[in-house]
Amino acid sequence: MATATRLVLTPADHGREIDPDEFEAATGQEGYKYEIIDGRVYVSPLPDLPQNDLEMWLFSKLSDYSRTQPGIISFLSPKTRVFVPARKKATCPEPDIAAYSEYPHHLPRSQRRWQDISPFLVAEVVSEERPDKDLVRNVELYLEVPSIREYWVLDPRPDPDRPSLRVYRRRGKAWQKPIDVPFGGTCETPRVLPGFNLVVDPDR
Repeated sequence: MATATRLVLTPADHGREIDPDEFEAATGQEGYKYEIIDGRVYVSPLPDLPQNDLEMWLFSKLSDYSRTQPGIISFLSPKTRVFVPARKKATCPEPDIAAYSEYPHHLPRSQRRWQDISPFLVAEVVSEERPDKDLVRNVELYLEVPSIREYWVLDPRPDPDRPSLRVYRRRGKAWQKPIDVPFGGTCETPRVLPGFNLVVDPDR
């Protein structure tokens, strides 16, 4: 019996319409991130080291907080998938960081699925190659996920040693006016992460 050839995605597939099952079974050329958005392949380069450095810095800050506040963050991941079921076609952005208040620790790991959980906080580090992904596309997509109360955008431009932070906070079915925290400023989010104070400086 002939074995079906597994689809290998490449940057040339950006914008290609794809069946969700075919996307799930596909592999991808290394060096790129592949998402399915509105039933089409969305390709973006994996972050360069400066962006990855900032991602891990922010993750470490949230991880430190989660260890002291497991009742607020029960699960934190730098590699996650967020399903947007309200979209007509399959849509599943993959944020750089996602925090969950509810996680099925009681289930065997073989039964845990991204489709069954949804974060309350997501964060992205702006991509130099596709900044619109984080600054435009995801602003809309994450608003459509009712569980997400805040969306953070860490921007390394023009100097990754002096990043800034934009915070979107949900009010009903809309985002409030975004809060821009400059380099060296402090982000406080008492309703979502009580007691968490983030100084926007990757060397602190």
